[in-house]
Amino acid sequence: MKYNRNISQLEKNAILWWPEYLNQANAAISIIPKLIQTQDDFLKIISLSKKSPYQVFDLLEASEFPINLFLKHLCVLADYGGEPIQRLGRAFSSIFQSDNDKHSITFSWNSNNYTYNFKCLPIRGLGNKKLFIDGEGLLEEKVLSDLYKDMIILLMFGSTSSVNDEAGLVACEIGALLGKAETLEKYVKERYINVSRITGGATANSLGQLAQKEIVNHLSRSLGKDYRVISNGYIELNGYAKEGGMPFDIVVEKQDKKIGVEVSFQVTTNSTIERKAGQAADRMNLMHSNGYKIAYVLDGAGNFQRSSAISTICTNSDCTVAFSEQEFDILCQWIGEALD
Repeated sequence: MKYNRNISQLEKNAILWWPEYLNQANAAISIIPKLIQTQDDFLKIISLSKKSPYQVFDLLEASEFPINLFLKHLCVLADYGGEPIQRLGRAFSSIFQSDNDKHSITFSWNSNNYTYNFKCLPIRGLGNKKLFIDGEGLLEEKVLSDLYKDMIILLMFGSTSSVNDEAGLVACEIGALLGKAETLEKYVKERYINVSRITGGATANSLGQLAQKEIVNHLSRSLGKDYRVISNGYIELNGYAKEGGMPFDIVVEKQDKKIGVEVSFQVTTNSTIERKAGQAADRMNLMHSNGYKIAYVLDGAGNFQRSSAISTICTNSDCTVAFSEQEFDILCQWIGEALD
C-alpha cells in the first residue's frame, strides 16, 4: 500500500466537515464556562429556598434565571446527563407507578416526607435537546414550565426517594442542602472543581483538540501495549537547535524508534496549514536524518482550498491520512510497519 498519498488520493477519503459526534462533544465542553460564570447566581437561589422544597420555583420565577440553565447546573452537579435522562424517560412509567393515570414521587426534606405529583412527565423523547440543555439549546433562555418543575424535583430530591437506585437518582441530592448557604457553597464549588478537571481545562474547548484526542485514543487502542502514544510530544533531534526537541501533535514510540504525527482539520481556510507546509520539508529532512519518520492527518474543506499547501505537505510526508476510523486504521498499519 502506498502511504504517502497525494492530494487527490487524500481528498477522496476526506470527510471535509466536522463529524457530528465531535460537534456535540465540543458543545458540551463549551457549556462549562457559562456554568462557572453563573454559579454564584445559582447558589443564591438554592440558598434562599428555606421554607419548603417548592420555594425554589417562586425564587426562580422572581429571579428570571434561565430555567434550562438552572436545570443544567443540577445535571452537572448530579452527573446526570443525556443518557441517564433518556433512560429515565423510557422507563418512567414503570418506575413511577401511576394512580388514576397520575405519576408521583415521594421524597424527604427536613425530616418530612413529601409527595409530588408529576405535572408533565412522562413524555416521549425526553432528553437534552427537548429540555434545551445541550450546547445549542442553552443559547435560548427558557422560563419555568411544568416539565422543568418535574425535572427539578427529580434532580434535587431524587436521592431521598424509594426508587433512587432504580431511576439512577442516587447522586441527585442537592435538595437536602436547601437553605444551608455555607454547606451548599462548599458542595457546589468542590463539584465544579471536579467538572473542570474532567473537561481538561480551557484548551479542551476546541474541535482541534478533540480531534487530536480522538486520534490518540484510536492509536492507543489499536497499537497495543508495545507502543507509547503521547499527545503533544517532543522528539530530540540532532540538528534541531531548540531545547526539548521538535514538537509534534502526537508522538508514537516503540523502543528507540519514533514517529511524529501532525494533525490539521480546518473547515474554514486560514494560515495554519500554510505554516505547516512551510515547515514540512525541513521537518521531514531532520526526522529522516535522525532515523525517524513523519505522518500527517489532514482534513477539512478549508484545508483543501489551500491545495498548494496540502500538496507540499503530502510531498514531505511518509504517510498522509484523512480523518475517519478507516483512515486511522491505515495510519496504525503504517506505524506498525514503520516501527517494526
